[in-house]
Amino acid sequence: MMSPLRQLPAVGKVLDHPALAALRGRYSAETITAAVRVELDRVRDRLKAGEAGIDLDSIALNIVIQLQSFEAPILRTVLNATGIVLHTNLGRSPLAEVAALAAYEAARGYLNLELDLGTGKRSSRQDPIRAGVVAITGAEAATVVNNCAAATVIVLRALAAGKEVVVSRGQLIEIGGNFRIPEIMAASGAILREVGTTNITRLVDYERAIGPNTGLLMRIHTSNFRVRGFTESVGIGELAALGNKRGIPVIDDAGSGAVLDWPDEPQVSQGIAAGADLVLFSGDKLLGGPQAGIIAGKATLIATIERDPLMRAFRCDKMTLAALEATLRLHRNPERIRETIPTLAMLTMPLATLRKRAETFAARLRTLPEIRSLEVRDDAAFVGGGSLPDVALPTVVIALTAACHSEDAFAARLRSGTPAVMARIHAGQVVFDLRTVFDRQLDDLFAAISVALREESP
Repeated sequence: MMSPLRQLPAVGKVLDHPALAALRGRYSAETITAAVRVELDRVRDRLKAGEAGIDLDSIALNIVIQLQSFEAPILRTVLNATGIVLHTNLGRSPLAEVAALAAYEAARGYLNLELDLGTGKRSSRQDPIRAGVVAITGAEAATVVNNCAAATVIVLRALAAGKEVVVSRGQLIEIGGNFRIPEIMAASGAILREVGTTNITRLVDYERAIGPNTGLLMRIHTSNFRVRGFTESVGIGELAALGNKRGIPVIDDAGSGAVLDWPDEPQVSQGIAAGADLVLFSGDKLLGGPQAGIIAGKATLIATIERDPLMRAFRCDKMTLAALEATLRLHRNPERIRETIPTLAMLTMPLATLRKRAETFAARLRTLPEIRSLEVRDDAAFVGGGSLPDVALPTVVIALTAACHSEDAFAARLRSGTPAVMARIHAGQVVFDLRTVFDRQLDDLFAAISVALREESP
């Protein structure tokens, strides 16, 4: 009996196929040959398994598809139909148009990143950020690093390496990616001094912990959880007064960078107003800007932090700084930030607006015959990104089932489409919340749903 492997074409014969010959100016000979060998290995395994009907045209087509996949970027646009505004897996805050444009212009050319155009001498890349941060916090000075965890590390390292930092046990949080405050503290070289209990920490606990090796008193906002019931904690004003009395700097890790008044979320200006020496907060959460860790407070402490060798390792690049400066400029007009900053616009979108958008889009979807059922209903969404964990946002969603696909299969087809779509699955339905879909994306969302609903492969 003839071996089935004799059907396997030679590498040279595959390379001479017209479909691959047409690609020679687009890919190197080495790249095409490597793709041919990978595909022939797959064909060999299929022939050994008894598969028949393998021909040269299908082999060439699979190689073309394989080569084209090399060009497709891994990072690509996703339509966020989950209703989760600060979706960590989807990049958290979408930038305002002016901020995105600022990052684009910074990326595609040169800019005065560390140059004083007036004197022609070197300047600091922090200079464009200071004025904006000072304006929204009331601080003396400010600096920025690449995220809030980095801000915590460099503050602890620069101000308290080898010294004790007093923190309430109820504030020893774990943030995303298994990063825990005790581990961050250890990495900085500071010594953690826990006080109080999980639910009760009083001012006297801090007072008793202060000793000759105390470097800092620190409040850490529990951004991603809440303790309710029999609880007691020390406000930043009380802690600042104690620190001032004993000559110990007080650090307020305020978390999400809230500028509006949200339940249980400290505004970035409150810590400074209450007397904290430094306030730390994120740029890419409730501030609505790019990923960054912002440090605001006393000018002498900021200067000490900027002299630390780690500052170079933690510094932001030109695109981030340009986008952050543009975002901070928008915050100088607080009456308009609900309109100009996408994160805040989404979070404060009126329920009536959400209902109208959902009903209008649902009317378009009802024209698709591949839908088995569709309903518009009230629901709740959450902010995400470890922010405002107790705040459920009333919303209106579209819930549908596909005629030809299970809810899991339909959701998977949406994710693998172009553009990719992320929705939620609940009670056997795929749920779309248009809170996090921009008006400019609605036509693309409709097209993506239409393709994913079809019986054949997209």
